[in-house]
Amino acid sequence: MTWILLAAAGQFLNAIVAILDKYIVSDEKLLPRPFVYAFYSCLVTGGWMVIFFLGWIPGLSELRLPSFENVETPTIQVVGMAFLSAYTFFIALVSMYDALRRADASSAMPIIGSVSALASFGLSYLFLGVELHDNFLLGVVLLSVGTMLVAQTIPKVNVIVQVFHSGLFFALHYITMKGLFMETSFDDGFFWSRVGFVLFTLSLLLVPAYYGKVRENTTSVSRKAGEIVLLNKILAGIAAFMLLKATDLGDVSVVQALGGLQYIFILTIGILFAQWLPSAATDRDVRPQVFFRRMLYVVVILIGFVTLFA
Repeated sequence: MTWILLAAAGQFLNAIVAILDKYIVSDEKLLPRPFVYAFYSCLVTGGWMVIFFLGWIPGLSELRLPSFENVETPTIQVVGMAFLSAYTFFIALVSMYDALRRADASSAMPIIGSVSALASFGLSYLFLGVELHDNFLLGVVLLSVGTMLVAQTIPKVNVIVQVFHSGLFFALHYITMKGLFMETSFDDGFFWSRVGFVLFTLSLLLVPAYYGKVRENTTSVSRKAGEIVLLNKILAGIAAFMLLKATDLGDVSVVQALGGLQYIFILTIGILFAQWLPSAATDRDVRPQVFFRRMLYVVVILIGFVTLFA
């Protein structure tokens, strides 16, 4: 199952992205407003149409990268799903970035991942007709519950509401993308969804209040901050492509359930590199009881991972 390794690699990159996101949204000198950060995140994500040009480079054509040859004139269903995928992704990002301003990445991201996994399982059953055998269902539940448990340190109700809202809309996004790939091909769906991202994001500028927010925050951001944001969004784009390809090849609810691996990566990176990372980017609670409690929940996640493919 190559798509499983692809999803795991994508979650590793997402762990790095989550740590950088926490740093960015927590530093008022970088990009303080979640709405503006989500705006640029979606805009850069749409820019990944550039991957279609890589196949023209000698030596890369054998990698089976997306090709313009597989792009067709979109139907109304494809257009609608492309814009829906952009809308759900943008809304999920706004809630996630706002939650990251108020909670550690190691606390907020696990709940988002578990809600997304469980919601994806239910939505794929309702809309995609997907039925999984008992081991898969048990594995998804264990992964989701284990991931949920590690995040019990979130103190405020409004943060919990935000992460639940974000997880639900991430699930809607990936279900929409899976439906888009089923409606057409991966290359065609990926291309038109990126077009949808760009057009949807730019359309927000037509609203004066939104335009004012974007302009005000953009002019106040330093060049160094812009470079950090751009680097982070490039990593996020690579991770998103991996997860979308895994979603195309495999089951969307399982790909989302593998989000539990993201927490393991976040925890490991935080432990190994805490002294080199900004304090805003890592969880500084290193009490033994907290560490071992979280490791217990990691074991639950790993058991779910093994059960998923037993």
